[in-house]
Amino acid sequence: MKIFCTGASGYIGGSVAAHLVAAGHQVTGLVRSQDKADAIRRRGIAPLMGTLDDAETLAQAARAADVVVNAASADHKGAVDALLGALAGSGKPFIHTSGSSIIGSRARGERSDEVFDEDTPFIPSPARAARVALNKQILGHADRGCRCVIICPSLIYGLGLGVEPHSMQVPLLIKLAEKRGNAAHAGPGENIWSNVHISDLVTAYALAIDKAPAGAFYFVENGENSMREVCGAINRMLGFPGPPSALSMQEAAAEWGEGTAEDTMASNSRVRAKRARRELAWQPTARSLIEEIEQGCYRE
Repeated sequence: MKIFCTGASGYIGGSVAAHLVAAGHQVTGLVRSQDKADAIRRRGIAPLMGTLDDAETLAQAARAADVVVNAASADHKGAVDALLGALAGSGKPFIHTSGSSIIGSRARGERSDEVFDEDTPFIPSPARAARVALNKQILGHADRGCRCVIICPSLIYGLGLGVEPHSMQVPLLIKLAEKRGNAAHAGPGENIWSNVHISDLVTAYALAIDKAPAGAFYFVENGENSMREVCGAINRMLGFPGPPSALSMQEAAAEWGEGTAEDTMASNSRVRAKRARRELAWQPTARSLIEEIEQGCYRE
């Protein structure tokens, strides 16, 4: 198949694109610079220069493809409008990437016992309201002759196949630990995130392309850990003695920015991938987050 992928040099999009190339598909990837174009070309991906604001470029690429994977931004409405407009009436798959922070709340590092699957109702935080509205728009487009599907990953870990080989949360925590000589979490660190290895996530995309029905929404996870547990594993990996320490929310905001501190590093995001397991027969096989930190790519 001919597949058009936005975010083709990024952690998610690059990993998905590389997997699809290895499976024998022809993949065109949107990139913003010549350096990234050269980098993805070496991975067998045909580069298309442009940005998410280039509506006509996106539309032309979507019309020329059999499948569109949007992995560059979970929030760019203009890009979604351009891609969906081009795909209307085609019956082609449109796989959009969201993120499980849509069900998160500003918990300041405290634990929440709320767990969500695809059928659990929720009210998004103000920081994620626009993303949830965009998700609803995409899924509502299924009745306009487009096989729209949303993949909603939890915290992603592991070594990716893109030009950008790592995700956000774990590298931020490792960088801070190396700077301080001790891992540190925001608040008490009891907040919990579900998580998924990048290789298992990529498999979910491939399965969704093959057989997800129009209007499908999938959380993707294979376990969960508190930020304190993650920081403990980082200390063990780096050889730092003792337990991790706690940052005040003011310190966390100074380190990572208020939005990242409140909505990612100190929030809860507990989800269950019930539908992907049932409907796609998705079966994750990669090692756990704690094992990856202590024994895998972060140590290497």
